[in-house]
Amino acid sequence: MAVSGPPATPHPAVAHRGVITLCCMVGTLMQALDSTIANVALPYMQGSLSATYDQITWVLTSYIIAAAIMTAPVGWLAARFGRRNLFVVSLAGFTVTSMLCGLAQSLGQIVIFRIAQGMFGAALVPLSQSIMLDIYPVERRGEAMAIWGMGVMVGPIMGPTLGGYLTEFYSWRWVFYVNLPFGIVAMLGLMIFMRRLRGNMSLKFDWLGFAVLALGIGAFQMMLDRGELKDWFSSREIIIEAVLAGLGLYLFAVHLFTAERPFIPPAIFRDFNFSASMLVMFSAGLVLVASSALLAPYLQELAGYPVETAGLVLAPRGIGTMAAMVVAGKLSDRFDPRVLMLIGVAALEYSIWLMLGWTPDVAPRAVAWVIVVQGVGLGLVFTPLQVLAFATLPVAMRTDATSLLSLFRNFGSAIGVSVTSAMLDRVGQVEHSVLAGLVTPFRQLLHNSPPIHHFLDPAQAAGAAQLNQILDQQAQAIAYLADFKLMMLATLPIIPLILIMRRHANVAAQPAGHAAVFE
Repeated sequence: MAVSGPPATPHPAVAHRGVITLCCMVGTLMQALDSTIANVALPYMQGSLSATYDQITWVLTSYIIAAAIMTAPVGWLAARFGRRNLFVVSLAGFTVTSMLCGLAQSLGQIVIFRIAQGMFGAALVPLSQSIMLDIYPVERRGEAMAIWGMGVMVGPIMGPTLGGYLTEFYSWRWVFYVNLPFGIVAMLGLMIFMRRLRGNMSLKFDWLGFAVLALGIGAFQMMLDRGELKDWFSSREIIIEAVLAGLGLYLFAVHLFTAERPFIPPAIFRDFNFSASMLVMFSAGLVLVASSALLAPYLQELAGYPVETAGLVLAPRGIGTMAAMVVAGKLSDRFDPRVLMLIGVAALEYSIWLMLGWTPDVAPRAVAWVIVVQGVGLGLVFTPLQVLAFATLPVAMRTDATSLLSLFRNFGSAIGVSVTSAMLDRVGQVEHSVLAGLVTPFRQLLHNSPPIHHFLDPAQAAGAAQLNQILDQQAQAIAYLADFKLMMLATLPIIPLILIMRRHANVAAQPAGHAAVFE
């Protein structure tokens, strides 16, 4: 898409770089936290707002769908109105709608406010990443992406813990009120210290492209969020959503490469490094959120860990991620980032392989070790990936690129959670029936030991209940192992993608795409 003015270039000596970095980090952390912070507060909201379980889940799905739809046009909005203006408006809107969510008195109100919160929050992560890529020189880009990545990666991990603490000791409303001071500080910091960006006010919006993309993304998210509840494709609703998702995404793909001025420049997909990075980000997203969603119930329901113990055991994952990001940020500018990513993938595969040997009596120390290794692996993959993704991409396409990376990460996370949840239920049911078929009156184990025969006698109600509980636990353990194996396989495609990426930048002198330049 043609724009006026010269292409944006990194500023060699940016004033107040530290303050701008802090403001970007606050915006990133706010959005990342809110993607998971409300999860543990849902039962409390359900009672307070007199909603059913099916209804209260809209508090989560409305935010996710709105954020997913509004992520794609962030590049166009930044080019049209200026990056700083869009960032400040997004922070203001996100902060105000967060307060309104906390003040909501009915289910309808909080769903509307969560939709608005998701729409404003969609721009925070890609804008913060794009700004940090510009204010840091190329030789410090790995360090910048390590700082930025901490908010993206650690935010979803910290969300349930912080949300549980606020809900337990204050109220579920504080899950949203907590954004107020941080939002105000970030807004004021950007308004005072960040140079104003001039947008191209002559740009016209591609309404048709946005409409079909919104249809595809919205229907796809609805299908994933409600699939398990509606028993997937046995439900007419899920079939309709799947058809609409496929139709919307197909029409968008056709429109993207045939329209005169689509709001996402097609040239961005010709950059090999960036296209490969989107696929890597998708695979990493599969593991990032799905593993967190699986480990908490595994430890509490199967291993019998108290909530406090489970939280403490899972906490080292964030520590491992942050430490690996710091190291990777320092090394990415000195060594080949692809080597660091391969080490990260190896650490991920090793951690999941160790999980395949877990049983319900797994020791906390063994869990903590696996969690640390997994966090290190994610950190080593994520930071160098940001460096490689933009190594050969024209500067003018950065904001579009950061939006697409966020979209693919969210897509991967949504699919990972939905697929592993569905697989956990299905495999658990199948394995329960298989194990139940082995419990017959002819099993000598039930007769040779009097204590076992007394407590597990299927002819007695108490014995049948106890026996069913044991079978259910064993079936769930097998189902979790199947999910762990699936995550291990989902990580493997990252390896060939890393090997075919290019390391050094080769940016065109006159890049095309969206650009927002300094006045």
